[in-house]
Amino acid sequence: MMGSRPVKNVMLCPNKRRDGDMSATKRVAEMARACGAEPYILPLTDEDGREMRARSPEFAEALRKAELIIAFGGDGTVLRAAKLAVGTGIPLLGINMGGKGFLAELEIGQLDAVPQILSGGFEREKRLTLDVELRREGSAAVREIAINDAVLNGGGKVVDLSIYGDGHKISHFTGDGVVIATPTGSTAYSMAAGGPIVEPTAKNIIITPICAHVLEAKPYVLVADRRVTVEVGAGKKNPVFFTVDGKDKRRVKSGDGVSVRKSGKDLCFARIAGRSFYKRVSEKLGEAN
Repeated sequence: MMGSRPVKNVMLCPNKRRDGDMSATKRVAEMARACGAEPYILPLTDEDGREMRARSPEFAEALRKAELIIAFGGDGTVLRAAKLAVGTGIPLLGINMGGKGFLAELEIGQLDAVPQILSGGFEREKRLTLDVELRREGSAAVREIAINDAVLNGGGKVVDLSIYGDGHKISHFTGDGVVIATPTGSTAYSMAAGGPIVEPTAKNIIITPICAHVLEAKPYVLVADRRVTVEVGAGKKNPVFFTVDGKDKRRVKSGDGVSVRKSGKDLCFARIAGRSFYKRVSEKLGEAN
């Protein structure tokens, strides 16, 4: 769906380690003013790249007014901004100042395209997200929304995992762990572990074993309505760790389970019309045209 009207309020979220002198952010702020939009500059990280968890009243007010969020940095910065945007309907635009930048729409050398976007010349692209629960003794110990993935691994040690879809066993294996990804996250850890690349607007849940010690343990692409559960083998000594979008590593105890299902909160990305996902992947992976 095209964004038909010009943006009046835009939230600019730089990674201060990537945009140290704030030159890119300030340039986009000038573009916003020239387009008749009010920019709100609110960094998500400090100069050392640490996440700024404290949210000021100004931050909350800017988020309330925002009609577009622009994140400056790598995929980690875009993920931080996505946590703010998810469920709000506010489109998110990533400007890559990091590595591969699969989540970014623009590279830092393409800022000339920003006025077109601020004038409403972009498509709104909805993405599926996942509700993730770490369940312990029958109740939810942790609840989070995954933009890219939920991962269980042994921190370099072999772990014993059973995977279920709607209560039916999909796989049981020992190995390094498992990635449960959204289509958006299919080009992240899941791909590195041998999982498929899935178009980001698809409605699927991707299950990718990490270095499984069983030949039958293969990646699965499930319909989005499945509830996926992962159980840790009882009585196993090696520790198992759990992360969502690579953050806040937690210990999973024997007998715990992780439950993953489609979230009711979508994420909206701002995309320039006519750009090919396949070409973007080819460019990011360094393949020939």
